[in-house]
Amino acid sequence: MKSKYKGIRMAVIINDTCINCAACIDECPVEAIVDEDDNPTGEEYHYVYPDKCVECVDHFDSPACAEACPTEGCITWDMPFTEDYKDHYNGENYIDGQAYVMDDADAVMPTRADISTEDRQARKPVVED
Repeated sequence: MKSKYKGIRMAVIINDTCINCAACIDECPVEAIVDEDDNPTGEEYHYVYPDKCVECVDHFDSPACAEACPTEGCITWDMPFTEDYKDHYNGENYIDGQAYVMDDADAVMPTRADISTEDRQARKPVVED
């Protein structure tokens, strides 16, 4: 089955309300999430590599990490990982003014086209009650 979400990539972000339960890690189909011990930013919570996250496109109807997370609002949308938004990922726009860490800044990943740029800018929760 071909994905309808080609050409741009985006990611989710885990914020500092993470309780380090690892529910998200167990659900990620592409192993894009690392625990607090392996968080490349040094923060004490889990980290999603934006160059690996596929937002569960072609795997699940919505990001499985957020569905599994017991902490409301912990996993939010992040900006598009496109040429237009490269500065976002190259700058200090991660939590608390830190820079993002990526293994492959040129990777091309699928994305969910049904999430607005406004919701991503606002870092709206992936799962809202």
